[in-house]
Amino acid sequence: MQLELVAVRKDEDMNIIIGQTHFIKSLEDIYEAVVNAVPGVKFGLAFNEASGVCLVRCAGTDEHLTTLARDNALAIGAGHIFILLLGNAYPINVLNALKTVPEVCTIFAATSNPLKVVVADDGTGRGIMGVIDGEKPKGIESDGDVTDRKTMLRQFGYKF
Repeated sequence: MQLELVAVRKDEDMNIIIGQTHFIKSLEDIYEAVVNAVPGVKFGLAFNEASGVCLVRCAGTDEHLTTLARDNALAIGAGHIFILLLGNAYPINVLNALKTVPEVCTIFAATSNPLKVVVADDGTGRGIMGVIDGEKPKGIESDGDVTDRKTMLRQFGYKF
């Protein structure tokens, strides 16, 4: 078995969700969950089949995001994964909807940070072992950092 680190390609302002699912209808079901969660959302979605013709299946509301999702799914190359790139929404806006899709097994990452995917390849198939999301911690938050965090959440409208 070989381990490979695959860097996800995305624009700086994009958010990405990577998960595992188990059925070809996942593409349509995830698409519907996203558009129902955020009307007018711009996104690209790709799903890797793990049997039969083993194609990367794609859909989305934005051509650039769909192309990036497709290219990342192919580069990762693991079966039964999905890549969702969000242009004008955040993971918090769609995660609960994704979790209710019957085929979705797990979510590996939901982030806007630089993201790397740890992939195992046994010569026949590939699987995601984990992800590296952003950078490692640089210290422990101070009282001032706590105040800044709470202020930022209120500025974003997540707290009042």
